[in-house]
Amino acid sequence: MQPFTPFYSPFTPQMALILVPVILVVVLWTVVLKGYSLWNAARAGQKWWFIALLVINTLGILEIIYLLWYRPKSSATSPSNEAAPVHTSSPVQ
Repeated sequence: MQPFTPFYSPFTPQMALILVPVILVVVLWTVVLKGYSLWNAARAGQKWWFIALLVINTLGILEIIYLLWYRPKSSATSPSNEAAPVHTSSPVQ
């Protein structure tokens, strides 16, 4: 039986080469989605969504749900198929 050392780690240096980039990608993914969803919730005045998105950390799952299904659809962010109204002026007779 091998003696127990307090600095024992089951991770090898080769595993660290894989784990560090994966952790960095997950952190970047979470920060970008959280920022975008918080920005949308704040602009739409959705206080409860803002609080939930700020407090609950779900690796982007809650943020994706909000952005796909609960984000308000505004005409400023989505292209409109409607033509702009044409204003014509005619002299009053």
